[in-house]
Amino acid sequence: MQFNIHPINLLRALSMALELSTGGLSRHHWRTAMISGRIAEYIGLDEAQQQTIIYAALLHDIGAASSWEEKKKLHIFNTNNQEIFHHAEAGYELLKDSPQLGLLAEPIRHHHDYWDGSNPTRLFGKTIPIASRIINLADRLEVLLRDNVPIFEQRPDILSAIRKLSGIYFDPDLVKALHEFARQESFWLDLVNPHYYNNFFKSISSYGIMKFTVDDVINIAEIFATIIDRTSSFTASHSRSVSIMAAYLAEAKGYSSEEIKAMRIAGLLHDLGKLAVPNEILEKPGKLNEWEFAMVKQHTYYTYRILEQIDGFDIIAEWAAYHHETLDGSGYPFRINEKSLRLGSRIVAVADVFVALTENRPYRATLPLGRVEQIMQGMVSNRKLDGNIVADLFGNCQEAYGLMQASISDEVRKVSGA
Repeated sequence: MQFNIHPINLLRALSMALELSTGGLSRHHWRTAMISGRIAEYIGLDEAQQQTIIYAALLHDIGAASSWEEKKKLHIFNTNNQEIFHHAEAGYELLKDSPQLGLLAEPIRHHHDYWDGSNPTRLFGKTIPIASRIINLADRLEVLLRDNVPIFEQRPDILSAIRKLSGIYFDPDLVKALHEFARQESFWLDLVNPHYYNNFFKSISSYGIMKFTVDDVINIAEIFATIIDRTSSFTASHSRSVSIMAAYLAEAKGYSSEEIKAMRIAGLLHDLGKLAVPNEILEKPGKLNEWEFAMVKQHTYYTYRILEQIDGFDIIAEWAAYHHETLDGSGYPFRINEKSLRLGSRIVAVADVFVALTENRPYRATLPLGRVEQIMQGMVSNRKLDGNIVADLFGNCQEAYGLMQASISDEVRKVSGA
């Protein structure tokens, strides 16, 4: 299986996951990428450099995606915040070994380095990668934008704040370039025009199509599974476990080796939309109130809307995002019933329930397998889960559970460096 993907569609979709908040999409990464691209083009960088800068800008805060507290700090213009370097290093660690996204690791690592060198990395001036210097300036400009104030009223104050930090926080040459092209009213109007984003992404789609094998996509999905599972101390291996179980059940249903790999991707990314749910809700020890449960229920909607943007992901998006739909049509968020619910989505649903019940959660301890089977058979009786898939699971439960536990042990060893 091979995916002919426009890289910008992939990066745009993954970037969208980083934009999720209780209020919907913030578009911080998208606007930062737009500003970065404008700076890079204006100073005459070649297309390959522009491409790297825009792609890195789209993922520049990837290291903060799991923590709502960290994300809040990033949207405050505070140059004395030493904690701002933590997520840059975390982003570097996430990407540095990726064959597909590794070239973005260094620009992201240094995107908050100060021009004068007063930062933990001790890089300064032109020893800081040009991509990082551009993203730093673009990122801080974006943070200064206020949605409730007319843009031309903001412009003088924004440029003044940037100018005061020239030669301290920012590259003076880049500040000069910004002031030159920022005389264009269209630059500011594009930033606050929500309909311009599609034009921006269309304009850079000329970078072309890259061929991604299914294994390439699995590697990228693994990175995002790590981010997703860090949102709660109780889900340290949840996405990988669902991936393993879903692949096991797909094999039992006779799926081809390539389809099984696609199922692994669906399992790894099934909870991508949980980045829209505050950590305190995911870790709440008691019963969720109505508003909190509504927040949780939106995660599968965002999973679908993010994944559907990626070329060739039509089926994967359904398998991943429909895991809370039920045979009786009472699931969420699309209320799909048995007639329209594909086998792949039913498989992910069974895998997700099994893994959740065998994990520690803030509101209960791990359940024994006998009790897990009892609960899941009850869900079959109530037409929540597919009985044939549940039968496949518990027909070989010890083998399936062993595979999942082995996967968790491997991940623990990898993280600990053992």
